Amino acid sequence: MGVLMSKKQQVEKVQKCNAVVSAFQQGIKDRAPLTKQPEGVVEEGQMPAKTSANPEENKDKEDEKAETETSVGPSTSQQASAPARDECKVNQEAWSRLRDGKGVEPEDLDKSHQLTPPAFVRPKRDANDDQPVEVELLKKEQPLSDEMCDVCEVWTADDLYPCRICTRVFHDGCLRGLGYLRAEALQEMKDTAHTVTGWSCYYCDNLNLLLTEEEMYSLMETFKQCKIIPESCLVSDELLQYRHFVSKQQFDKDLTDEQEEEVLAQFAAMDPEKKGHIEWSDFLYFESLAVLRKFRTENSLVRLLTAKERDTARPVFLGLDSDKDGLITRTEWRQVQQSWFHKLSKDTQSCNVSISHVGPICESSPASSGSERSKTDDNRPMTWADFLKESAIYILAARTNSSAMHIRLPL
Repeated sequence: MGVLMSKKQQVEKVQKCNAVVSAFQQGIKDRAPLTKQPEGVVEEGQMPAKTSANPEENKDKEDEKAETETSVGPSTSQQASAPARDECKVNQEAWSRLRDGKGVEPEDLDKSHQLTPPAFVRPKRDANDDQPVEVELLKKEQPLSDEMCDVCEVWTADDLYPCRICTRVFHDGCLRGLGYLRAEALQEMKDTAHTVTGWSCYYCDNLNLLLTEEEMYSLMETFKQCKIIPESCLVSDELLQYRHFVSKQQFDKDLTDEQEEEVLAQFAAMDPEKKGHIEWSDFLYFESLAVLRKFRTENSLVRLLTAKERDTARPVFLGLDSDKDGLITRTEWRQVQQSWFHKLSKDTQSCNVSISHVGPICESSPASSGSERSKTDDNRPMTWADFLKESAIYILAARTNSSAMHIRLPL
């Protein structure tokens, strides 16, 4: 029978193993042979080595030594192939981290003082995943945040920083030890975690972790075919090339001029700081949203929402239901979708408006949020269940800490 271990016990076990390995490695270093002494230096109690009086014999020995050193040294072709092998290894490691959900650059990890990172397990869809889920409107769930740090399972009161999406809490030191957050991200967490804006933990900030193995495999194959290297930034030409490839693959046709304009507008929305490139995390977030929109039903997306997100949606709907009959209009629904995005800047809003006047990139893209639907449905009544189903993709899009815009808001 297996033995259940708490997370704290697991951490202690790993730390003990690391200590044993470090002690073993230190012991090997201590037993290493002493460095070779310079020629001509003779230790006490030792006789100096005899030198040959025959100069020809000395010459032969020197030739043999030179020949041996030459044969041991690497060839020119081997030296030239070394950088290529290193680059291939880096790419393989990047693909491995993408598959496991760890979107972290190798140089960002402080491996000398790093805690054991968590093992991400991709979810599996249940048989009833597409069935409607009943969420009560007037009953708030009010989930309580965890009492102990998700990493070390230690309670330290005010030093814990809560996630605004899930119930996990963290120490800043533990997050620094994991190596998942840079210094500026840690400072942002300290500034926003206890405010209305809130902060998303590294689980919730990475929407890619919601994809199943099959969905992730489909996305990775598309990246490989288009020669997109994980963890690399993309410029506008690379994003256009990728969109052309996807359109050709899915619809067997190239993008139109209007669709190219939309791609460039989406690039601007994902580059709010005008760096001239989009970060890999933002590109992956956008593509993960597109996969969810393509393969999941609205009921399945509602099941992905957390209790905190559902509690956030309730007062928004009740604020629109002025006559308290449990119904709102689609026009009212569209007007509140921007409320999920706390970091939406004025520049991003203008970019979002600009791309809303052109055709969608593809039918499965989150950018095609319904601009092709008839406006005759504007006054169609919408229930709380419908409101939650059609808002789910936008609520998920607003999880990230990034100020980039990953989805087009409905007009």
